[in-house]
Amino acid sequence: MTRRASRLSRTQAHPAQIGFAFDVPPPASEAADLAGLEQRISRAVARALKDDERARETIAAEMSVLLDEDVSAHMLNAYASPAREEHKVPMSRFWALIAVTDRFELLNTLLREIGAALLVGEEIHTARLGHIDRQIARLQAERKRIAGVAPIIGEGRNS
Repeated sequence: MTRRASRLSRTQAHPAQIGFAFDVPPPASEAADLAGLEQRISRAVARALKDDERARETIAAEMSVLLDEDVSAHMLNAYASPAREEHKVPMSRFWALIAVTDRFELLNTLLREIGAALLVGEEIHTARLGHIDRQIARLQAERKRIAGVAPIIGEGRNS
C-alpha cells in the first residue's frame, strides 16, 4: 500500500481537523502579539503526532524523505514538548510534518496569528473564482456608469 493510499484522501477531512474560518484574520501588530509562539508551534506538532495513527518513526521517516535529511522520532518528541525550549522546530521540519500528516489546518491556525490564511491545493480555484467575480462586478459597474453617458453612435450629429 502506498503512503497516499494508507492515509485519508486529500478531499476527505481529517477526523480531528479544524474547519476553515472565513473571518479576516487581524495582522500581528501589537506588542507581544506573537509571544509564546514557539509553545503554540510545539502544541501543533504534538497534536499532529497525537492524532496520526502511524508510529512516530514512520512519520519521521517520511519527513526525512521529503527533506532529504535525517529526522528521528526522538526529534519529533522534543519538538512536541512546549517545555523543551531548546528544541525549537525548524520551519522546514514543521512544514514537512504538516505535509506528511495532512494537517494543514494546524498551519492555518498559526498563519492566522500574523494576518494570513492558507489555501491548500485546488482550493486556490475557489479563491480565483471569487477574484473573477469581483472583477466582473467592477466591470459591470464601469459599464453601467459609461452607459449612462454614452450616446448612440451617429445620433445627434449634423449630417
